[in-house]
Amino acid sequence: MNSISEILKSEFIGKDVTIRGWVYRSRSMGKKAFVVIRDSTGIIQAVAERSNMPEEEFTLAEGITAESSVEVTGTVAEDKRAPGERELRLKSFKVFCRNESFPVTKDKGEEFLLDIRHLWLRSREFTSILKIRSTVFRSFADYFYGQNYYQVQAPMMVSTATEGGSTLFKVPFFGEEVNLTQSSQFYLETMIFSLEKVFTIAPSFRAEKSRTRRHLTEYWHAEGEAAWFGNEEMMQEEEKMISHIIKEVIKDNSEDLERLGRDLNKLKTYTFPFPRMKYSDVIKLGRSLGLDVNYGDDLGADEERTITMQFSKPTFITDFPATLKSFYHRPNPENPETVLCHDLLAPEGYGEIIGGGERIWELDVLQRRLRESGLREDDYYWYVDLRRYGSIPHSGFGLGLDRLVMWICGLESIRDAIPFPRTIRRMKP
Repeated sequence: MNSISEILKSEFIGKDVTIRGWVYRSRSMGKKAFVVIRDSTGIIQAVAERSNMPEEEFTLAEGITAESSVEVTGTVAEDKRAPGERELRLKSFKVFCRNESFPVTKDKGEEFLLDIRHLWLRSREFTSILKIRSTVFRSFADYFYGQNYYQVQAPMMVSTATEGGSTLFKVPFFGEEVNLTQSSQFYLETMIFSLEKVFTIAPSFRAEKSRTRRHLTEYWHAEGEAAWFGNEEMMQEEEKMISHIIKEVIKDNSEDLERLGRDLNKLKTYTFPFPRMKYSDVIKLGRSLGLDVNYGDDLGADEERTITMQFSKPTFITDFPATLKSFYHRPNPENPETVLCHDLLAPEGYGEIIGGGERIWELDVLQRRLRESGLREDDYYWYVDLRRYGSIPHSGFGLGLDRLVMWICGLESIRDAIPFPRTIRRMKP
C-alpha cells in the first residue's frame, strides 16, 4: 500500500501501485471516468477506462460520488494537466462505502458547516490547518525538551481560581462543587522545587461571555515555569520558542500554508528578538490611533487589533499597572504600582497570544496581594506554603495554542484553528 505523496515522486512513474482514500471529485466522459482521490498526504487523479478494467468496476468508477471510500490499483503515469503532474491509470476499482450525497457544499452557511464540523474537517483547507496545528504542538514540546524542561501534568478539576471567579466553570464533585481549571500555573509552580524547569500542554476552561473572533470557552494551553528566571529571561525564552515553532511550520508545512493563502515571506520575518513596549507607551499609541483608552484600562480585542496592525513583529508589552493583573504577579521593586509581567501580542491585528512574568516569591508580599485582591489565604494554603519552604525567584508563561495556530495560519476566526470549537453559543458536535 502506498501513500499519494509517495507516488507523486518521479521514481514511481511506470510502476503499479495501490492506494486507499476518499473521492475528492469525479467526472465521467463516456469511455473514461476521472476520479480525483485524496488521502492524508495529498490528491491524485485516477483515470478509469472501460477497455482496461472489468466492466462492473468501471461502472463503479463511472458513478462514484464525493467522499466515497475506495481502494484502487493502477500504473503511475506523467500528465502535466493533472494535480501533481501525475495520474493513476486504473486496473481495478474497489468501493468500501458509496455515499448517496455528501452534505458539505460551497453554498452552505457557516452555522450549518459548524453543525457538521465532523464532516467539514475533511476539506483540504482544514486538513492543512490540522497538519499545521500538529506541527505547532510538537515543536512547542520539542523546544522545551531541548532546553532541559520536564513535561508534567496537572489536575483539570481544582478548588482555587487562577484568573478570576467570574470566569469559572463549576462542576459537581461527590456532593461538593469544584472548578474546571483556568490554568495549570499554580501546580507547575509546585514542581519547579524538584524539577526546576517544567511545561505542560493541557486544556483550560474560562466561562467568559465573549463573542470575539479569538475567544473560546475551552482552549489548549501551553504553560511553563522556570526556577531562577526573571521577567526578561522568560521573555527571551518565549521569543526563541515562538521563532522555533514558526521555523518548523515553514519547514514542514509550506504547502499547507500556501493552500491557506498565507504569506510565507512575512512569516519568515518573525524571528527573535522581539520588540518591547511599556504599557504606558501602548496606551499613547492607542490614543494616537483614535482609540478611547486611558492609563489603567484593560485592552480588549478591538483595541489590540487596531494597535497590533501597526506592529511589524510580535511585541512584548511590559510594566502593566498592578490593578490590571492577577495577585500572583510580582510588584516591580523600582515602581510598585506596576508588576514584572508581560503580554506577547502578535502582529497583523491578532493580539495577545502569551501572558507571563515573574511570580511573587516573598511570603509577606503574596499575603498582602491576596488581601488586596479580596481572597482568603486559607483557600490558597498550599500555594502560600511554597513561599514558606525554600522559596526562590521564578517566572512563567501561558500560551494560547489555538490563538498561535490562528495567527500562523492567517485565519479570520479562532473557531477554524481547532477541530471542535467550544464557545458561549456552541457545544456540538
